[in-house]
Amino acid sequence: MASKIYPSAQAALDGVLFDGMTIMAGGFGLCGIPENLIAEVKRQGTKNLTVISNNAGVDGFGLGVLLNSRQVKKMISSYVGENKEFERQYLSGELELEFNPQGTLAERCRAGGAGIPGFYTKTGVGTIVAEGKEHREFNGQTYILETGLVSDLSIVKAWKADTQGNLVFRKTARNFNPDMATAGKVCVVEVEEIVPVGSLDPDHIHLPGIFVNRLIKGDFEKRIEQRTVRKKESV
Repeated sequence: MASKIYPSAQAALDGVLFDGMTIMAGGFGLCGIPENLIAEVKRQGTKNLTVISNNAGVDGFGLGVLLNSRQVKKMISSYVGENKEFERQYLSGELELEFNPQGTLAERCRAGGAGIPGFYTKTGVGTIVAEGKEHREFNGQTYILETGLVSDLSIVKAWKADTQGNLVFRKTARNFNPDMATAGKVCVVEVEEIVPVGSLDPDHIHLPGIFVNRLIKGDFEKRIEQRTVRKKESV
């Protein structure tokens, strides 16, 4: 069996990137984002990207670096409120946006990975989200049709992996990453630690290695998106 472990982000993305492709990028806010792989996409200059991600990073970090370099043509997202450059590009017409309720986006990714082409949901009925979508009644309630999402490439951040690509995610980093890993035609994962096969408790594996094509050990900055502290109380 060929090794899934690659020495660098550059090697792991070799032959995978092309202009006009669709990329799913896991993570929630700045938690659990594939920092190293995003940086390599920027370095290689791949352009006209459609990026599927819950959010668009922040100015100058995460997916924000791809927005700054004008490599992203369209975002399929849910929460985009922390990125001023995203806001500027969208309002000026430079960037396309397909906006999704957060749960709908997660289910669209899960559906794509499960081979489900579409599903009905009540979320968004009567709002701008429902415009142009099929409406149907079930048990007297109105639902709208949403389609599953599939990408050319999924870039994912996990906590641990074994050498066969079985993954363990940590806390909030489990949001979106597992579903997006299943929905990419190619899945490239960066992790904090790679351990031998048999080191992980099978009951604690969150994603089987069958979904993982390539794997790297990354270095992570792990920025805090919004630091909130209370003032020191006087004695």
